[in-house]
Amino acid sequence: MTENDETDPNLLRFGWEEWVALPDLGLPALRAKVDTGARTSALHAFDIETFGPAGAPKVRFTVHPVPGREDLVIPCSARIIDRRNVTSSNGESESRYVIASTLRVGDESWRVELTLTDRSSMASRMLLGREALKDHITIVATDRFQQPKLSYDVYNSARVRSAAPNRSLRVAVLSREDNYSTRRLVEEGEKRGHAVEVIDTSRCFMAINALSPEVHYDGKRLPRYDAVIPRIGASITSYGTAVVRQFETIGTFCVNGSDGIASSRDKLFAHQLMARHKIGMPNTAFASSPKDTQSLMRLVGTAPMIVKLLESTQGKGVVLAETKKAAESVIDAFRGLKANFLVQDFVKEAAGEDIRCLVVGGKVVAAMKRTGAEGDFRSNLHRGGSAKVVRITKEERDAAVRAAKAFRLNLAGVDLLRSEAGPKVLEVNSSPGLEGIETATKKNIASLLYEHIEAKARPTPVRRRIDSDDS
Repeated sequence: MTENDETDPNLLRFGWEEWVALPDLGLPALRAKVDTGARTSALHAFDIETFGPAGAPKVRFTVHPVPGREDLVIPCSARIIDRRNVTSSNGESESRYVIASTLRVGDESWRVELTLTDRSSMASRMLLGREALKDHITIVATDRFQQPKLSYDVYNSARVRSAAPNRSLRVAVLSREDNYSTRRLVEEGEKRGHAVEVIDTSRCFMAINALSPEVHYDGKRLPRYDAVIPRIGASITSYGTAVVRQFETIGTFCVNGSDGIASSRDKLFAHQLMARHKIGMPNTAFASSPKDTQSLMRLVGTAPMIVKLLESTQGKGVVLAETKKAAESVIDAFRGLKANFLVQDFVKEAAGEDIRCLVVGGKVVAAMKRTGAEGDFRSNLHRGGSAKVVRITKEERDAAVRAAKAFRLNLAGVDLLRSEAGPKVLEVNSSPGLEGIETATKKNIASLLYEHIEAKARPTPVRRRIDSDDS
């Protein structure tokens, strides 16, 4: 690197400020100050947190690439290659994490080391020191922008999402059970380079305040996660949705939101919601007074009919009443227990079979037909049912997608029956198990879910300000 030979055509001319890109970090346009007096290079970063295993630590941080645009946030992550004490020009020493990234200037690219530090008070979001400057670069200290100019407009367009690389994410799985689904989510996430932590929902507690809402776990504040995958058991729906709501308040992307989980668990509200969205389902009725039993049954139709506890899960609390008299007896028994229940038409032509459609990010990614055990009208796999892959119709696919959308769920198991009048949605499950459908369809559902999470973790474009200046 020289500072006086400006005639050699093989030399790359740099002014004291240049436009650069850091494609590995999803930063397509930055203005960097070139400072040959500094040995190391520095990148503006905040919310700096380490994560991952001790043997291969990573750092998660966010960047405001455009000065004065605090609303533009680019999340980044990288492997930590060192930790270094750096003394700034004012004599202050700071311990900083060191990462490596590709630096792109014009048509040339090379690897550089960067320290992470808060440069919010600086005009340039990046400092290029001696170590980052190649031997064939000459510095024109009296000028700037000797290399091709870039523009901050890239952050106002969808290109900021497409330019972002898949990065290592910090993901929390809210689960109280060490079951197949939880293990698969951890296994697949780590295979894709993410750090996945299992958090027992019931052991979380919350600091609720306007300025800094937090989630605590085992006596410590939980770190900032890129995504949360809720696996909330039915027995702790109320508290579990409160924990998810707290993550939403913080601004964390939750695969399924608290409202969707709560709505799917409230069977009466779930049916009302599906009716509002004109989603086909078996005729359903609900009443509180014992005097309404006959009217309730007439609304549904003739026997046989299904009597279902509102709190039922995995086929428990679901009774098939073969005759009108049997239906009256079951209804009277449930009322005697002061239990909330609903009555549904029994779809005879389904013949003890239903279809589970797995919806991820608004698409049906897998479907299986479940058949009940011998003599059981319920097709739940937990009750001895069997499953096999099935080809679904466009009408069935549309019904499943519309049902998941009605509950605003990014991950949903939609159970439907094949009836003479078309598909009838029985239930929308916000914590569908992965074992049955992965086994039956041989599809990697956990991987498809992470693809959706990775897409959601990409940066969001911001509106261009009329007064913005790239010069």
